[in-house]
Amino acid sequence: MAAFGALTMVGAAFAAVPLYDLFCRVTGYGGTTQVAVGEAGEILEREVTVYFDANTEREMPWTFEPLQRSLTVRVGESGLAYYRATNTSDQPVTGIASYNVAPYKAALYFSKIQCFCFTEQTLEPGESMDMPVLFFVDPLIDDERRMDDVSAFTLSYTFFETDGAASASSDAAP
Repeated sequence: MAAFGALTMVGAAFAAVPLYDLFCRVTGYGGTTQVAVGEAGEILEREVTVYFDANTEREMPWTFEPLQRSLTVRVGESGLAYYRATNTSDQPVTGIASYNVAPYKAALYFSKIQCFCFTEQTLEPGESMDMPVLFFVDPLIDDERRMDDVSAFTLSYTFFETDGAASASSDAAP
């Protein structure tokens, strides 16, 4: 019976990450954005400014930065931004990025069409890579009065070093 309990706990631990990820994607909890399969279709007059932020974990030997600090787009209009990562070490390094969007209350309306997040990236010593993010703000934001005060978003990525094993999930568009 104790072995069954231990196996159940191990199984629950492995299931927790994908279940939590699903919960965040559905609710927008913690600044999790939506992943879109195409463009919004409708473009409104309302404009929003998207600010771009980039970080790495403390020991990761990369520089990582947005190539533009902000971009103003109309709600529903696709925006394209680039981030650059550079391996500053003398050996290959593999990393994976996670992201969030602020303000949290509006993250549900920020949709990424294409993104490098949750996909492992390997850079050779001294190598740099420019990585695109294609996104839009869902026009449904205009239907929510509690979103009337939202005129800016911050898209923040953090790269973490990995062991180089293939990642199990990706929200990058095919």
